[in-house]
Amino acid sequence: MDRWQGIKHVVVAGLGITGLSVVKYLQKFHPQLQVRVIDTRDTPPGRDQLTPEVGLHCGSWNLEWLLEADLIVANPGIALATAQIQQALAAGVPVVGDIELFAWHCDKPVITITGSNGKSTVTDLTGVLANAAGVATAIGGNIGVPALDLLATSAELYVLELSSFQLETTASLAPVAAAFLNLSEDHMDRYDSMQGYRAAKLRIFDHAATAVINADDNQTWPEQDNVRSVSFGLEQPADYCTALISADGAEPQEWLMARGTAVLPSRELTLVGRHNVANVLTVLALLDAAGVNYTNALAALKSYTGLTHRCQVVADNQGITWVNDSKATNVASTLAALSGLSVQGTLYLLVGGVGKGADFTPLQPVLATLPLQLCCFGRDGDQFMSLHPSAQRYDSMQDVVRAIRPQLQAGDMVLLSPACASFDQFANFMARGDAFAELARHYA
Repeated sequence: MDRWQGIKHVVVAGLGITGLSVVKYLQKFHPQLQVRVIDTRDTPPGRDQLTPEVGLHCGSWNLEWLLEADLIVANPGIALATAQIQQALAAGVPVVGDIELFAWHCDKPVITITGSNGKSTVTDLTGVLANAAGVATAIGGNIGVPALDLLATSAELYVLELSSFQLETTASLAPVAAAFLNLSEDHMDRYDSMQGYRAAKLRIFDHAATAVINADDNQTWPEQDNVRSVSFGLEQPADYCTALISADGAEPQEWLMARGTAVLPSRELTLVGRHNVANVLTVLALLDAAGVNYTNALAALKSYTGLTHRCQVVADNQGITWVNDSKATNVASTLAALSGLSVQGTLYLLVGGVGKGADFTPLQPVLATLPLQLCCFGRDGDQFMSLHPSAQRYDSMQDVVRAIRPQLQAGDMVLLSPACASFDQFANFMARGDAFAELARHYA
């Protein structure tokens, strides 16, 4: 089936990284098409990379162009509910996204991941293990490289992170395995309800050969009865779970289990936090469903430190672990990092920055269960002082590390999970995380 039959005029709605990748794809693989770009911003990023033959309209919508198009490729940031897009749809102009174009072109197996939290780690680790297992794998989508740019690689397998926005305009993608990790309130400025948000994410299962679902979150379960499903969860009876196993009379220890087969002791993971154990179980389920033999990739799994700024181990020296979770710019993210955290010694938790008016009291009951030294810094550091009796106030993150370094001992963990934005003292959370990593390497 030739999806492009009868298509002569294409309008790309929204430029930026994704829109530019669409334009370049069309020029490379469908040079006969007339391509136009509409962006409501006055100076959209990427405009200087467009070639002269690409029409560009900036600063507003151009309804005439939309109605003249045979196909509109909409940026994920543009809601289908936008009035001008609705007018085009009503006139019979099809509207798709870059992932739909990827689906039309791709003839290799694809693994897809969505969810409110954790999808970037699962996507990255799935690709890392598949590559380590000897399968040439390209990783991208909503993380890193746009999906259409991946087609320039000689991949045998594609692993894509997909947002609900991307899934709204995707109808043909048929992944060999698809995971819906979890669902929590987000993007309520885009959706009328949680039901609408969930429905967009559930589209990931529409043509999936295997659905990987969260045993502890039935909101991630497909509504179709004909979808083959496997489940992940920290406890049995999930298909991919953990279990205590005792060997040769030794103390039982927790193992990662794949459909009843012991894979690896959990303690051999470098990744920090129980949420990351669940993430690893998801990865095992996805790779099994895709037919990737990961047994030769367990060394890569054990050494995987996570994505930059997301519960990333940046130093581990003299038994002291330094973890960069600078991406935790709100309470929910910090709670996820602390969930089930195992620390042999003292946890030095660095919190503070710009609180954005948040209520930090939900942290209090969790902090009470931990062997904690709470280190508060930044503009709104005072708001954390009442959350734990160990709390101490510092001006900056550097002051915290300098002060605590002499008392650190083997078994301790230094965790930057600030629950705040960074722009009081840093340009962004990445700069904050980089500064912490540099401090960790210097003082470790």
